[in-house]
Amino acid sequence: MSTAPSSTPSAEIADEASATERAPKRRGTARDLAQIAVFTGLIAALGLPGALYLGGTAVPITFQTLGVMLAGAVLGARKGFLSVLLLLALVAAGLPLLSGGRGGLGVFVGPSVGYLAGWLLGVVVIGWATARLLPRYRVVPALLWTALGGIVAIYLIGVPVFAAITGTPLGVAIVGATVFLPGDVLKVVVTVLVAKGVHRAWPGLIEPRAWPWARRGASAPAVDAA
Repeated sequence: MSTAPSSTPSAEIADEASATERAPKRRGTARDLAQIAVFTGLIAALGLPGALYLGGTAVPITFQTLGVMLAGAVLGARKGFLSVLLLLALVAAGLPLLSGGRGGLGVFVGPSVGYLAGWLLGVVVIGWATARLLPRYRVVPALLWTALGGIVAIYLIGVPVFAAITGTPLGVAIVGATVFLPGDVLKVVVTVLVAKGVHRAWPGLIEPRAWPWARRGASAPAVDAA
């Protein structure tokens, strides 16, 4: 009396196909985690020099915001957000990864906490826009969107929170924040130039997306010209 084989050829083929499908997913996940970790390390490393003062003036420049902008412009919204979030989690755990060797939970009740929260919003704005600027990534729109995420979005949270914690009038806090603008504008320019080179050399880091209004326009029925 013969016994039936434990698996049919078709089942074996299906198992092999399933394993083949899972392998790229595992490689993609490992690659994503590596990229997130690398940019977390980059943002932390950019905090090592502390604050710089150009030309002996009282205009400080800290480089960590540059790392946040680069994370959004190179990795996109999701991975960029996770890289910044990982950095903040490590800071909360006590690691002195912020500019000037700051770390610990005390950072999140200090005057700069609004700017740290603004990093999360800023990296998402930059990453979201970058996906829609690709594959061409034209410089002028990239500068505008990177400035929107890397300056406006961060200040939008950072300045009011700073004013509330320190008891500074909001108008005074806004005027005071303008001393950071020259350095932040420079970081926007550096981010766009670096991101343009990276996306030219390694296309596919961010999947191109369509602008929301472009999708609506594409889905709308065509109207014949009279």
